Amino acid sequence: MPYGPTSSLATPADPAVGHRRQPLLAHAAVNARPLALVYRIIAFALILAGVVRNSGVLSGAPDWSTLLFYTMISNLLCLGWMLLLIIRTARDLRRRGTSGTSTPSARGSGAVMMAITVTMLIYLIVLVPTRFQQGDAHIFSFTDNLIHIITPCLVIGDWLLFVPKGTFRWIDPLRWTLIPYAYLVFGFIYGVLGGEFTPGQTYPYPFMNIEKLGLGGVALWIVALSAALVAVGVLFVAIDRMLGAAGRHIAL
Repeated sequence: MPYGPTSSLATPADPAVGHRRQPLLAHAAVNARPLALVYRIIAFALILAGVVRNSGVLSGAPDWSTLLFYTMISNLLCLGWMLLLIIRTARDLRRRGTSGTSTPSARGSGAVMMAITVTMLIYLIVLVPTRFQQGDAHIFSFTDNLIHIITPCLVIGDWLLFVPKGTFRWIDPLRWTLIPYAYLVFGFIYGVLGGEFTPGQTYPYPFMNIEKLGLGGVALWIVALSAALVAVGVLFVAIDRMLGAAGRHIAL
């Protein structure tokens, strides 16, 4: 299923006109590939740093259990997406010139953005209060900030700055929930089968602790978090449509 326009939205596919200069803010995005490439390389480096630090890959004793958590999965998704954006931007810069946008899929960008926004919301709404109560001295550590706050902000920033607007649909927030819901299914099945996310713990996040909260309590948490997620998704769609409408009248 197509997700929407690619870089051809901002730059003609015909080589004869491929280097025609686009308005700087056409389609409510910054049409400057060199700037987008620099931003995306920096973003990739920071996201990679968070993944490496959180997993301890360079420590000599990597913690592979981090791969069981949605935080790491969503960060790896962003890492792969940012790499794809770098490759696409570098290719378009060489073939089409400096003016224009380079995004494989604007709506795909929205899906990745929403997936990592879930990470930030769970961290701020669920994990931070819980860890404060437990007296965790490492809350808001550099690594925590990288994977829970900085990566989401970088991905959201890329969408705001360099992705053409006006492609999101009102149904998209519901579709975007499929990624976190898929993880919920995995988390519950893995725990029921005896898998441990940390030694002695068969659930990845406190709101998934059926033994403590009961089925009703867990269901209530999931409904509340789902409502928050969809609300944020609707906000993203509203911003996308508003900027898309405004962008059609901008020619700088």
